[in-house]
Amino acid sequence: MLDSDEDSPFIVVSLPVYTPQTIAASYGKKNGMWYGGTSGVVSGTGGGWSRAGTRKQSVAESDAPPPGGGKPASGRVIRIINNMDHSIQCRVLLNLRTTQPFEEVLEDLGQVLKMSGAKRMYTITGQEVRSFSQLRNEFADVETFYLGSVIVAPALTPGVSAPILPIESPIRRSRSRANVAAAPASEDMRGRRARSKSRPRVLYAPEGEIVRNSVSSTDYTLLEVLKEEPIRVTIRGLRRTFYPPIHHAPIDNSPPEKKMQLDWVYGYRGADSRRNLWVLPTGELLYYVAAVAVMYDRDEESQRHYTGHTEDIQCMELHPSRELVASGQRAGRGRRAQAHVRIWSTDTLQTLHVFGMAEFEAGVAAVAFSQLNGGSYVLAVDAGRESILSVWQWQWGHLLGKVATLQEELTGAAFHPLDDNLLITHGKGHLTFWNRRKDGFFERTDIIKPPSRTHVTALQFEQDGDVVTADSDGFITIYSVDSDGAYFVRMEFEAHIKGISSLVMLSEGTLISGGEKDRKIAAWDSLQNYKRITETKLPESAGGVRSIYPQRPGRNDGNLYVGTTRNNIMEGSLQRRFNQVLFGHYKQLIGLAVHPDDEMFATAGHDKNIALWKGHKLVFATQVGYECVSLAWHPGGGALAAGSTEGHLVVLNADAGAHVATLRVCGSPLNTLQYNSAGDTLAIGSQNGSIYLFRVSRDGFSYKKSNKIRGAQPLVQLDWSLDGNYLQTVTADYDLAFWDIKALSPEKSPIAMKDVKWSTYNSTVGFLVSGMWNNRFYPMTTLISTASRSAAHDLLISGDTDGYLRLFRYPCASPKAEYNETKVYSGALYCARFLFNDRCMVSAGGQDAALMLWELVDD
Repeated sequence: MLDSDEDSPFIVVSLPVYTPQTIAASYGKKNGMWYGGTSGVVSGTGGGWSRAGTRKQSVAESDAPPPGGGKPASGRVIRIINNMDHSIQCRVLLNLRTTQPFEEVLEDLGQVLKMSGAKRMYTITGQEVRSFSQLRNEFADVETFYLGSVIVAPALTPGVSAPILPIESPIRRSRSRANVAAAPASEDMRGRRARSKSRPRVLYAPEGEIVRNSVSSTDYTLLEVLKEEPIRVTIRGLRRTFYPPIHHAPIDNSPPEKKMQLDWVYGYRGADSRRNLWVLPTGELLYYVAAVAVMYDRDEESQRHYTGHTEDIQCMELHPSRELVASGQRAGRGRRAQAHVRIWSTDTLQTLHVFGMAEFEAGVAAVAFSQLNGGSYVLAVDAGRESILSVWQWQWGHLLGKVATLQEELTGAAFHPLDDNLLITHGKGHLTFWNRRKDGFFERTDIIKPPSRTHVTALQFEQDGDVVTADSDGFITIYSVDSDGAYFVRMEFEAHIKGISSLVMLSEGTLISGGEKDRKIAAWDSLQNYKRITETKLPESAGGVRSIYPQRPGRNDGNLYVGTTRNNIMEGSLQRRFNQVLFGHYKQLIGLAVHPDDEMFATAGHDKNIALWKGHKLVFATQVGYECVSLAWHPGGGALAAGSTEGHLVVLNADAGAHVATLRVCGSPLNTLQYNSAGDTLAIGSQNGSIYLFRVSRDGFSYKKSNKIRGAQPLVQLDWSLDGNYLQTVTADYDLAFWDIKALSPEKSPIAMKDVKWSTYNSTVGFLVSGMWNNRFYPMTTLISTASRSAAHDLLISGDTDGYLRLFRYPCASPKAEYNETKVYSGALYCARFLFNDRCMVSAGGQDAALMLWELVDD
């Protein structure tokens, strides 16, 4: 190839290479002098080098043999990489017959790569190249070479195809890579152009002369390498570049053939809500979790779900007919997520009416039906600063009147059962009666008002209309009306230690009260001056009382359902002990792991519980001593490992939930951990940025710390390579980092890692998942908080900080990628995983530790 230009050692080939920055100019050297051009192809007319505007040759043209019949061994296209910064690289057409010494050519190549003092060239396996004859003969099958200034020992393992060379300088790369571009030739040099005796040759090598890499298992040509550009994505204002692997499944931007169908909702929301448990005429329990209203049939062990809401349900009330429900949601981001109230049927799950769009500021704090007129009116209280109370004729969506209560912490509201125009609101330092006049205005009567510190937490009515209240000090108060219509305190007594969270008046006049702090449930006879009948106490593991409802409304058998502050539902009576019906995590839920070969999964939360679930059932829940943030299942299926916020590794027997061991790893949270596919090594990514490696016994019960790789950025996600030699991690700032397990060092070249096969793909960034980030079909106003690839490598689930779950095809590398989406969470989704057979998917997150199972059904 360059027969007549023997003094010109190389020409930089400016092709559409997938590198962080493209060497924009084309360079050559002749007689010790640099020549530069901006056209991308060096061209000439007559007998000189010039940068005339000749068009770039096509691939078809480049396949022709060079004019003059160049010899195959006279030139080679190779890729050279700066070993001090692997992001700086380019391709050059090297003239192997030049008369210039090999050492000078290396220095010249180093200048192209922005290196000073480049003295060595070596292969990716560490073998040094010392002459042109070695390039022509010994290394004829090698395409990529590194330039450096130190001698690198040869690789110990033959056939290594990934670069193992150390980075020679600890200098940190700038985030802006524009300054790494190759230096153009200076103006004074351009003015002294030397004449060439012949036309330059074709810069593209003919198809038959392109060197194939026989060392690597991937066999590809130069033109194939250049076929795909890297993808650049902006995350949190920083631009990130992801490099395509040589071979991957074709990109299909159509939506997946599967969609998510909610199958089961675990737990109950009692930690931060009130009055949220009812029993329907069918015997189903009605309650809400996140944005889902759940109807649970204990006899059939089945659930029905109302999913009309787009944000968390904040309050709910059952119609007097017990066949309709009013539910109010909080306000989210965007027009679709405005706060509003929905009236829907428990029989058909159809939405009958929606009202209050653009009326509520932050959400709906309370909702209630009128009693006397058969539930034709609905009241709603805005959760905003003014706590506006509004009354609606819901069948027509008419607003009958509204008034600002100006209460900061309003706990609840209700219609008086004997007067549909009399409304009562209560909260912190607040108990007020509102009489709605015919003109829509309200007359206000304050029974309790600031600066009173009494927090009225619950409200009930006697049969004659007297008002019964409970407060945060543990007192029950009864208000009656005198002959002038004024309310006065008829009776007050201490019922519980500290707060009372629930009151229920049974039909025969028995009042049931539930204590939030003392966990007691007491019965009082309202017909005998509230004499205590009996009491019982919930177990400590269940938590305090949140909501009480009779199991069979209208019957006086004393059987109750109790929702607790620890997100459990209990059943029992005052005469017998209470048993657990539903278990739920009650603090932030982040840790989630799926069984390697069974339809089981496990969860670990800030509530110090590690739970195992099979189908719709809880298998066990083990209390450990630490708040857990990560969880992994041993490939053998017999052990669970959890990472805590205090840096402890907790190991459980996955069959029985028994505690096996606790190891102190470090003083920082263990945000992510994962076993390799062989199960003999556990990698732990910490908040301090370091990777901790543990050797693991075959059964997964014995651990020995083997190594530590230091890092600086907090790690949040982690994946093992299939061969167990590498890790990829994602930092809290969404930087994708790679780690060489055998060398115990960070791998600085993302290009070198692009063809590594990963055992799992739970990282939220990377080339094959980049379509989640710059997707044109939804605004990137949020961050992707979790992602996971299916076992069949054909689906990708993503969850974001706004609570959206999206199902893509995998790989997902295009901004045009379409998806199927659902939203039942407010706040961030912390984890989503496919079960081992890809038939179901489980998600965890939201503000109430909501855990849900989704079935993947044909769309």
